[in-house]
Amino acid sequence: MKTQILIAAIFFSGFAFAQEKKQDTVKTKSIEAVTLTKQVFKKQSDRFVYDVAASPVTKGNNTFDLLKQTPLLSTTDDKTLKIAGKNNAVIYINGRKTNMDAESLTQFLKNTPAENIQKIEVITVPGSEFQVESSDGIINIVLKKKMSDGTSGNMRMTNSQNKYNAANASFSVNYRKDKLGVNANLSGGENINPQSYVLRNGNSLSSNESVGNIDDPNKNLGGYLNMDYQLNEKSNLGLSWNTWANKSYNSTINLFNTIRSYDAKNNVYVENYTKSRNKEDARSYNNSLNLNYEIKTDSLGSKLNLNAAYLNYKRFQYTDNKTIISDINQNDLRLSRQIFQELPQQINNFSGMADYIQKFKKDFTVSVGGNYNRTKTDNDTKNSNLDYIYDENGQLKNIQNTLLPNHFIYDENIYGFYLTFEKKFSDKFSGKVGARYEITHSLGTSDNASPEYRRIEQNYKNLLPYLTFNYAINDKNNISYAFSSRMRRPSFWELNPVRNILTEDNYTQNNPFVKASSTYNQELTYMYKNSYFLILNHSYEKDQITQVPLQRDILKPRLDDMGNPVKDASGQVIMDPRKQLRYIRTNFGDKQEMSAMLGVQKTFFKQYLTTNFNIGFQHNINNGSLSVDPTSGDVFPAYVNNRRSTSLTIQTNNTIRLDKSKTWFLGVNYFYVDKQQIELGVLKNLMSLDLSIKKNWNDWTFAVNVNDVLRTNVVEIEDYQSNGNYNYIKNDMYRRNITVSLTYNFGNQKVKKVRSIESASDEIKNRTR
Repeated sequence: MKTQILIAAIFFSGFAFAQEKKQDTVKTKSIEAVTLTKQVFKKQSDRFVYDVAASPVTKGNNTFDLLKQTPLLSTTDDKTLKIAGKNNAVIYINGRKTNMDAESLTQFLKNTPAENIQKIEVITVPGSEFQVESSDGIINIVLKKKMSDGTSGNMRMTNSQNKYNAANASFSVNYRKDKLGVNANLSGGENINPQSYVLRNGNSLSSNESVGNIDDPNKNLGGYLNMDYQLNEKSNLGLSWNTWANKSYNSTINLFNTIRSYDAKNNVYVENYTKSRNKEDARSYNNSLNLNYEIKTDSLGSKLNLNAAYLNYKRFQYTDNKTIISDINQNDLRLSRQIFQELPQQINNFSGMADYIQKFKKDFTVSVGGNYNRTKTDNDTKNSNLDYIYDENGQLKNIQNTLLPNHFIYDENIYGFYLTFEKKFSDKFSGKVGARYEITHSLGTSDNASPEYRRIEQNYKNLLPYLTFNYAINDKNNISYAFSSRMRRPSFWELNPVRNILTEDNYTQNNPFVKASSTYNQELTYMYKNSYFLILNHSYEKDQITQVPLQRDILKPRLDDMGNPVKDASGQVIMDPRKQLRYIRTNFGDKQEMSAMLGVQKTFFKQYLTTNFNIGFQHNINNGSLSVDPTSGDVFPAYVNNRRSTSLTIQTNNTIRLDKSKTWFLGVNYFYVDKQQIELGVLKNLMSLDLSIKKNWNDWTFAVNVNDVLRTNVVEIEDYQSNGNYNYIKNDMYRRNITVSLTYNFGNQKVKKVRSIESASDEIKNRTR
């Protein structure tokens, strides 16, 4: 959770990247002189479809790298994928939402070979039948489906170097025999995620500065097993098991803190120095089972789909946070405070889902369904605060121990129902209309907290309409419009009322009072020749959930060069103001985002060059204010964000074929993001230049990637309030790295993969992140 302290809000909602890849034709020069023409990127009624099977980008790549080069998708941190104009990208595989937390999902995608992928579907405005939240979009990864029986698979090994070295490996196998299909994957690796920070906050009278590093070692192991059996010509039975484990021991924070206070009596500034030396041991386990039954009810494609699922998520976290008195030369003087935290979390979810699709003649479809989720989260937090008391000679005379346990249990029940109507009126015009109705009951209880935490109950009902239409003006021109309304429920860790400590006076505070937010999305899309597109997007979010930085002055003893309290002539300890900074997770006003993106993708020089270029503008309107910590009632000077900003984004991806036999490829990718206003302040501009070289040789692929060549992808955020308070963040995640990979494909490459199955617990899984 350490990196969540600041980074969770940095990669802001609605990041306006749009990119497009399309391979106009696949030409084969031979004796027969056959020329094949295929639409690689096209707009369907409710989604964009990118057929990547024949693309030279696919072979030897991993799935994450392929997604980065998919139209409308982007990433700035090499961890989080964004859809143009959307808060978040929810990953589906064969129509089934993944069940991993964010970090595990990233590692999983980086360890999955792209050769398994047939196409990628980008659903910017999901219909009523999808269980997604807020302005989330969907990325559906469709695996290849071939017709013959047999066994196939691939092995992939990668090694990366930035500040530290990282190694990953994966093994995938697919088996098909008559009515049985089996698909399995095992992957794992080791890496250390490094970060450096410069943090400043305060005003003209008091300020804090923290400078240092975070090193987060990780070991990952996981995979999946999908089995599908055809009971008869009309029905199938499927069972899926997904598992992922992460171990992060000896994760460390080392920061040097400078605390500056103004002494009005003597008209001078006084500085004290401390070190924050934190250690964390954490491990997490994520397991889920899904049983699916599907039966076709007629020859038109009508079917009934039933799912039952169980999800178990466990995270065990132990932290040791030390504050050490230091001098200006960063020498340790003595231990001042030590906080031990046990922060376990266990989540159990039982889910059921039923969908019925009735197809009628004349291209008319009615879909109806419902889902039920029951979730229990158990958070048995234990805090032990040790304050070290010294005498006038600097000798330890007492240790004050304050125990702060809090056993917080959160129960949630969600009932959802939807109905949609879809009609193809002609070859040119089609439309879809529907709605979801959701009922939510939640109860949070604590056995050892202040009275307002003992029982927190929330009940709400929501009707969420949806509308889309698609009009093909002619073979070259297509226009579509979509409207949807969604809710965003807080993640389970956001509701757990604990503090994640960075320094003695700088921490995040989760909030059990966070309520669901509402989002309304509109999108207008125009496409020309399946190569050019214009997307206009507007989203309005009410009661947005975010981190809000609140800071105030608190009084702390002034220390001398040896770290002892300074006394005045009367023998009283002199108290100086010190800034306390809390990042509060809460509902923070309303937000609007408007964006316009223009993109073009073409191939040149007989497909020796495939280039993708797009440019976009985004306008943000923020309207939020907070002055009271909702978890404690403490009053702060108001933090106000009612600013607007307009920013420019540019992105281009280029693949250059270096030889006639299509075995050598050079990749040149670049993005630029102009500065813009986000929740924490003004995010300064970001950019990155990435280069790659790839060699295909029979069933082997060798690749070398260099990311962020110029080391310009470093986050800087600054905020100045009218009351004089300021906040500055500089975060370097060492995104400049070099990666070498080796991929081998074996077996019968025409093996048929398992059919698409959507899990009943998909919506819940995403909230464990």
